[in-house]
Amino acid sequence: MAILTLTDISKKFGGLAAVSDLNLQVEEDTISALIGPNGAGKTTVFNMITGVYQVTSGSITYDGNNICGLAPHKIVEKGIARTYQNIRLFKKASALENVMTGFHSRTKAGLFNIIYNRKAMLAEDAKVKRDSLDILDYLGIADMRDYQARNLPYGHQRLLEIGRALATQPKLLLLDEPAAGMNEKEKISLIDTIRRIRGDFKLTVLLVEHDMQLVMNISDKITVLDFGKWIAEGTPESIQRNDKVIDAYLGRGEKQG
Repeated sequence: MAILTLTDISKKFGGLAAVSDLNLQVEEDTISALIGPNGAGKTTVFNMITGVYQVTSGSITYDGNNICGLAPHKIVEKGIARTYQNIRLFKKASALENVMTGFHSRTKAGLFNIIYNRKAMLAEDAKVKRDSLDILDYLGIADMRDYQARNLPYGHQRLLEIGRALATQPKLLLLDEPAAGMNEKEKISLIDTIRRIRGDFKLTVLLVEHDMQLVMNISDKITVLDFGKWIAEGTPESIQRNDKVIDAYLGRGEKQG
């Protein structure tokens, strides 16, 4: 069953078409990848799914509901979380505080409880802190909970951003270049982490990634874009043999040579 369906979606910036008539289905409980050369439109697709950009045409259905036109925070509330190609942590906040901010969309204290029911507010805050520590522990970085995010090693910053996304309690997790800047050991660990997250948190994962070894090792299905257009879709094995994909990444001349 598809948890996310993109139907003929397009995005134009002035006269430039960044994405054209894209159709994509993401099946529940899978790990899917969206790949393509630089400028293929992958991050633009993520931005449309998460409400950062509104579609020029087409529709996006998540969990049976059309989410086009919703603000980004409303889409988070519905159960879609994401990370970014360029890490967007609160650099001066601690690792723990960064994860706690992710729970904001699920907390209920509100202004009334802050003023009139401080006991409930404090109890909720304590639970958020405990749950945030649990996420840090799950990701193996609980010992760095008091470090400012900017002082964490780069690979740990990537994990922290995933942790903050998990704190929003999503059903669909979008990972934009999660392996960017990681060394080989960190990438191997990341593959294991994404697989564990999918199972333990009962998530569906859609990722954009340039590291083909990671993509081929982790994906159930791969969709390929080039110049904003769909060119191929299938299993890792079929994608590796697809001439259109080879051409998009290497060019016909390199393929022949």
